[in-house]
This record gives sequence, C-alpha cells and structure tokens, in this order.
Amino acid sequence: MEHTRAPLITPVLVAGCFIILISFAIRASFGVFQIPIATEFNWPRAEFSLAIAIQNLAWGIGQPIFGAIAEKIGDRKAIIMGAIIYAVGLVASSTAVTPEAHQMLEVLVGFGIAGTGFGVILAVVGRAASDENRSMALAIATAAGSAGQVFGAPLAEYLLTFMTWQSVFIAFAAAILATLALLPLMKTESLVSKSELEESMGQILIKALKDPSYTLIFLGFFSCGYQLAFITAHFPAFVTEMCGAIDPSGTLAAVGVSTTSALGAISISLIGLANIGGTLLAGYLGKTYSKKYLLAAIYTGRTIVATLFILMPITPTSVIIFSIAMGSLWLATVPLTSGLVAHIYGLRYMGTLYGIVFFSHQLGSFLGVWLGGRMYDAFGDYTLVWWIGVGVGAFSAIVHLPVKEQPLAARAA
Repeated sequence: MEHTRAPLITPVLVAGCFIILISFAIRASFGVFQIPIATEFNWPRAEFSLAIAIQNLAWGIGQPIFGAIAEKIGDRKAIIMGAIIYAVGLVASSTAVTPEAHQMLEVLVGFGIAGTGFGVILAVVGRAASDENRSMALAIATAAGSAGQVFGAPLAEYLLTFMTWQSVFIAFAAAILATLALLPLMKTESLVSKSELEESMGQILIKALKDPSYTLIFLGFFSCGYQLAFITAHFPAFVTEMCGAIDPSGTLAAVGVSTTSALGAISISLIGLANIGGTLLAGYLGKTYSKKYLLAAIYTGRTIVATLFILMPITPTSVIIFSIAMGSLWLATVPLTSGLVAHIYGLRYMGTLYGIVFFSHQLGSFLGVWLGGRMYDAFGDYTLVWWIGVGVGAFSAIVHLPVKEQPLAARAA
C-alpha cells in the first residue's frame, strides 16, 4: 500500500483557528477600553487594571477545568459552554457601573476565554494532527490568536468612535457566539497510544506533578503571562501618555496615525502581526530542534528587547521597533510549551496538563496587569513594572535549561 503523507491543513485546524482568532481579538482589545471606562466613571487606573487582572486569573483557573471537561464530555461541548459564558460575561460587564461589579463579572469573561482559547483548542488540534505535523499545527493555531490581536485593538478603537464602550461589548458577545457555527468541523479521531488510553487522568497527573521537569515548565511559563498581559492591558495607555508626539508631516501621520492614542492601539496590532511570523517560525523550528532551548532563547530575546526599550527615550519609532521585536517573540512560546507537554506526557490528557501549566501563565498575567495599575497610581509611571518583567524573563530563560525532554513513558521503561 502506498504511503500517503498526512495533511497539515485539516477542517479541525481551520475551525480551531477561527474560534481562537475571534476569542483573542476580543481579549486583546481590553487595553483600549481602559481610559474610556476609567474616565467615564472617574476610577483610579488600578480599578480597571484589577478587572483585567481578575479576568486573566479566572482564565488561568478555568483552563485546566475546561481541559478536563473537554476530555470527559467532549471538546465541542466544552467550547459551547465557554462561548456562552464569554458572551454572558461581556453583556453583563456592559451594565457594570461600579469597579467591584466590573471586576466580578470579568470572572465570567475569563472562564469564557478558557473555554474558547488555547487550552481546549490546542488540545483538539494536537490530537488531530500527525506526529510530523503537530508542532506546525499548534503554531498555526497559536498564530491565529495573533491574527485576532492584529485587528482586535484597532477594531475596538474604531468602534469607539461611533459607539459607546457598552455597545462594543455587546457586539463582541455576538461575535463569539457566532463562532459556534464552526463546531461541526471540530471532530477528531483519537491518535493516542494504547498505554495512554489505559491510564486514568489521576495517574498521569500524579506522574506529571512528581516530575521536576513539569514543575520547571510550570514555573517558566509565569513570565510569559506577566509580560504579555501587562503589555496588552497597559501598553496602549502607556504609549498614549508617555510617547513623544507624532510628527504631523511624518509617515505615521500620512497613514492616518496622528495621535499617540491611535499609535497605542496600532502597537498591539503590530505585535500581533509580527507574532504570526514568529510563532510559525517557532513551530517550524520545534519540529527539528530542542523545544527547551528554543524557549530559553525566546525568553532571553524578550529580556533584551524589554531592557533596551525602557532604557531608551519613548518615541513613535522606538514604539514601532519594540512592537515588532517583542511581537516576533510574543506567543512563540505557546506551541513550544504545549508541544513539550504533549511530547513528554502524551496526548490523552494534554488539555488538562497544559491547562495546569497555563495557570502559571495566568498567575503571571494577573500580577502583570494588577501591578501595572497599582504602580502607575503610586508612582505615575510603569518603570518598575517593566524592570520586574525583565527579571522574570531572565528567570524563565534559565529555568527551562534543566528540563528533560525525553517522554516520561520512555524514561520509566
């Protein structure tokens, strides 16, 4: 019988990409709402920052829960639950008039992201892909999240020119519900090994939690969440307030970017655009090279980029350079980290195991967003928060080096 190569692009991958794209377009837009909401209600910056921080923490808590739900009752049912919770959280948030109400309702939004984001979708994509294609399939799905980031923040900025922020939230709720039309494509056949099928979730969890490498991966993902969430939530406001003026006769003004507020929204888009290439390259390299060394290199690169940016004057040019450089390293960690978990611990409970690792990412996200608001209110700038990000980035670069990439089953054999 003639051997046929398994296709990289499958209906599961296409549907998963669209769901992640919409989910992350909405998530990436929240930084744009920081100034309008704080201004309307005269809230300190820390209040809205705490709402986004709670959203990120709820996302992290919800990720292993939705991973387990998907593995117990089915991927599509978990995604339906996530989309509905996401939409309810957005609609309810549009009615919030106190910081406490907004913060508590962001728990729903966070759980909704968990049900429609990386944990569930990447597990489905990973199980549906062949061994040869898995690294690239995970990278493509991750890059779809970046594609959402490309237009999410600018779209929100544009909608705010003729809609209230409350109406934008409702429109976004409708968009996430519309992704459910793609669910018939999210059907996979199990590609897990016989030994994986025979192991219970409890058995593989105990093995993973006892493995020092799993702990190192968990710790290393913390800085990724810290850096990404801080920049997503605060960078538009940071650029709006701290960046030097845009030259009215320059290139940016010629293409319609005439204010630092517009540049702040565009910077998030540039990060997402650059990350599409960076993530795909990471997935490609992950097929051949050690994932732990690639992760260490990415975190080292982030540390250098962040250090240089904060030491230099904040100008439109430096913002653009930083956005492209950081963007190329942005979500490149996700296909490598999820692929590393799948490689070491198998595919059967990848959603749950990656979800637990992702909780560390979201702990970092919580602190990055919350500290950003607190430090801004206390000191009037974000400098200290940037330097903390530099430190945790260097820590992550180091902590991945001792990880043992050999599959756990092979080590025990």
